[in-house]
Amino acid sequence: MLALPYYPLRMIDMAKNISRLTSKYQATVPAVVRENLGLSAGDALQFEITPNGVVLTKATDQDLEFARALTGTLSEWSSAADEDAYRDL
Repeated sequence: MLALPYYPLRMIDMAKNISRLTSKYQATVPAVVRENLGLSAGDALQFEITPNGVVLTKATDQDLEFARALTGTLSEWSSAADEDAYRDL
């Protein structure tokens, strides 16, 4: 993963870093976050779930290519029988 510069956000800016989900589960990325990540309209975002929350980064071309390559290989585990078998894991 490409390491982007990290700029700690000042506590005074915390109110500006809150976004609400719409009924379509869309959210606006606050300006200070867009600026820190170098985001532009149309950029892909990557969400990493950690024990402490979610890490949001700008997806790299390599991340997107990996996701495209992986997507076609997962269909063998997507049957209704698989869903029933693994639902409670």
